[in-house]
Amino acid sequence: MVSTGNAVWSSRFAFIMASVGFAVGLGNIWRFPYVTGENGGSAFVVIYLLCAIAIGIPCLMAELLVGRRGAGSPPTSMAAVARESGRSDRWKVVGGLGVVTAYTIAITYAVVVGWVLWYLAKALSGGFSGFDAATAELTFSGLLANNQAMVLWTVIGNLIVGSIIYAGVTAGIERAVTIMMPLMFSLLVGLSIYNYFAGGFLETLEWLFTPDFSKVSGATFLAAVGQAFFSIGVGMGGMMTYGAYLPRDFSIARGAGTIVLADTLIALLAGFVVFPAVFHFGLDMASGPGLIFQTLPVAFSQMPGGAVFSVLFFTMLAVAGVTSMVGLLESVTSWTKERLNTSRERSTILVVGSVTLLSVISVLSYNVWEEYRLLGMNFNEFTEALYDKLFLPMAGLLVALFTGWYMHRDFSAEELRDDVRWFGLWRILTRFVVVPAVALILVTGLV
Repeated sequence: MVSTGNAVWSSRFAFIMASVGFAVGLGNIWRFPYVTGENGGSAFVVIYLLCAIAIGIPCLMAELLVGRRGAGSPPTSMAAVARESGRSDRWKVVGGLGVVTAYTIAITYAVVVGWVLWYLAKALSGGFSGFDAATAELTFSGLLANNQAMVLWTVIGNLIVGSIIYAGVTAGIERAVTIMMPLMFSLLVGLSIYNYFAGGFLETLEWLFTPDFSKVSGATFLAAVGQAFFSIGVGMGGMMTYGAYLPRDFSIARGAGTIVLADTLIALLAGFVVFPAVFHFGLDMASGPGLIFQTLPVAFSQMPGGAVFSVLFFTMLAVAGVTSMVGLLESVTSWTKERLNTSRERSTILVVGSVTLLSVISVLSYNVWEEYRLLGMNFNEFTEALYDKLFLPMAGLLVALFTGWYMHRDFSAEELRDDVRWFGLWRILTRFVVVPAVALILVTGLV
């Protein structure tokens, strides 16, 4: 076992909160409930849960055990565990791919977090009174044309994220997530209860939990596999980095199970926050990310207490965005700190500062640079395709391949020694279920 004197999580609760915060992003808030309804309601939920157990949990366990065993940034951990297993330290490239993936995602994700903060400020300054569909669309398109506002709020978001990472694991990340994640969960529960009385709740219940097996097909299973893999946050280096801070007595299997369960619960709760308003006011649920920024403001303007509801909703979204950004950039900061042999403070400034500068390209690609194309895609479309179709599944596939087939069996068994009864099952699933399933995601995405 390698040891580098890394910081260690002070409690199981802090680690779980940080990991769930990283896994639960803005996409969970609208995508999971929508995909569930489109693919057969509770029939899809059952299939998704099976995929989350058979694919998501083993993937997560693989990243956590490599991180704890290697006790460094993802490339360092992969190289250390590979050498220990008698393999080439070129496996560090897999860890490096996770870091590159996280960095690439952060460049465009930071801008979206900026949008959320802009909408939160708008909600605080008077809400969305008098909004109709045309006003909501005009407001959002106006934001996309306003480079100054987008850059300003992207910088503000990155300053919040940077200050958390700058303060360190215990004083920064732990302190932030142990406040922010219970806050987010409380807001989700409170907003769900509000929707029970406001209308649209029963329609949402039917949308999410009425099984429609006529909608179940091969595409349903593929959607469930993809959702299980992407929503848990593997393939980005963040979980491996968080694993490096795990104490030796922490049960990786129980931790991974708790994270996947919490991630799924929050995604379902999000359905009861977002979709009652969609049903009640006859809005378009298929509008994707536009659901948050164009469709829901119309609902806020019409519902009783909509001004308060909108503030709470965008506060919850801001928490989801910030905690995900912290997880993404912590892995990059950890690697930069090791690579340049510098302090956490300097590496944080370098990483967050460079992401902020590159985010300006993302901002400009929504308007003045929108026509500049690479392979028929602008900068934002190209980077999304790059990490969504290539980097993420490839990184996840290679980590599963390494831990299932190349990492020495004794070392993975030692990391899972508190979960001896689960070790054999984890190894079988990683080898014969996860590797083929993630390879399928990769090939399907590329094709």
